[in-house]
Amino acid sequence: MDEARIKRLRWRTRRGTRELDALFGGWLELNYPLADEATRQAFDELLDVQDPDLWDWVMGHARPERTDWKRIIDDIRTRHSL
Repeated sequence: MDEARIKRLRWRTRRGTRELDALFGGWLELNYPLADEATRQAFDELLDVQDPDLWDWVMGHARPERTDWKRIIDDIRTRHSL
């Protein structure tokens, strides 16, 4: 796995709140190494979304339009019983 890419993603998972840091950083550490390239790319693109939208999605107040993002958000929600 590309260590430079992982370092960049670790930096990008540092969000505006500790909660989002933990949720997305946790997904990166646990799921990213096992993910296929399409899911890895989707995660990278998901990190471009603004924090309020990410928060609404992980809290279940809204859903992302992209199916690949829904899978990642659902993984996060399931792992944390949200």
